[in-house]
Amino acid sequence: MKTFYSRHAGCFVRYHDFPGDGEPLLMVHGLGCASSYDYPRVVIDPAFGGRRAVLIDLPGSGYSEKPRHYAYGTSDQAQVVMELAQTLNLSAFWLYGHSMGGSIAIEAAQQAGERLLGLAVSEPNFHPGGGQFSRIIAAYSEEQFMHEEYPRMIEQYPRLPEEEEAAWAGSLLSNAPWAMWRGATALVKGSSVDWYHAFLSLNKPKQLIFGERSLPDDDFSSLAAAGVSTAVIPAAGHSMSWENPSALAKALQGFCQP
Repeated sequence: MKTFYSRHAGCFVRYHDFPGDGEPLLMVHGLGCASSYDYPRVVIDPAFGGRRAVLIDLPGSGYSEKPRHYAYGTSDQAQVVMELAQTLNLSAFWLYGHSMGGSIAIEAAQQAGERLLGLAVSEPNFHPGGGQFSRIIAAYSEEQFMHEEYPRMIEQYPRLPEEEEAAWAGSLLSNAPWAMWRGATALVKGSSVDWYHAFLSLNKPKQLIFGERSLPDDDFSSLAAAGVSTAVIPAAGHSMSWENPSALAKALQGFCQP
């Protein structure tokens, strides 16, 4: 694992840089997750094709620092993603984001300019209002979530029988509760960037990825009808990097082509 100092966030941010061929894929995780938790199984899969991959743990998540002064909004996190690209001197790269990370990646794509080769997002937040998870978090005050609901979440998930849910507690433990609350409320509030139309109008190769268990979905249908490339991950829902990492690896390898 490697480290750089984000001037924007005022903290050390950590990331994996998996060596490989071709221009790198920079991968951004969702709310309550960490790229170091979500994506290693994806990028080492033979279906990924041995491409170089950079896995960032956003501030507040995973192995990165978790400052209390930082806002944790999508626009802030997008700036940190671009700081990493600058730190690594990436003159050309692909970008992928999942869920909240998809919204962050859409905003980062706007900043990347000609360096961006293409953008893939899986089940992103396209509109203000948040998803089910972020709405639950944002319904509390920050202090209530930190001291009441976050501890309940940590206690609850290991007691559930499903393997995915038990593992999810480990991901939650790697996230600061204030970072989760501020990220969730940012998704509910929305951004100055219209995520849906920014993605639709992006003049670069782009792809929308959904788990088959998350369909049907109105945004998926409307973007497919508008000519946006789509991919469906079989035997998976929203947590596709855990549920079917090989199929996600194949989808991303197929997208990231010269």
